[in-house]
Amino acid sequence: MSETKKILRQLTGEVVSTKMDKTIIVKVERVVKHKIYGKQFSVSKRYKVHDATKQANLGNIVLIEQCRPLSKDKRFRLIKVLKDRK
Repeated sequence: MSETKKILRQLTGEVVSTKMDKTIIVKVERVVKHKIYGKQFSVSKRYKVHDATKQANLGNIVLIEQCRPLSKDKRFRLIKVLKDRK
């Protein structure tokens, strides 16, 4: 049988916390349109991300990718740092 590769979700966000060991918290913002009124507003969500090499710092813009469950809350891993802190 032919093997199919899963399409993994990649997100871009800002690092808001680096206080845990090998774990960072990334805030991802997206724009949503209201169903009835049509107004656009931003919605943010915080993800716990596995950072094995501890390369991300507070305020960095990073690229994260969905992976297998690494712990109770961690479902993403760090791919690369796109932009250093401000």
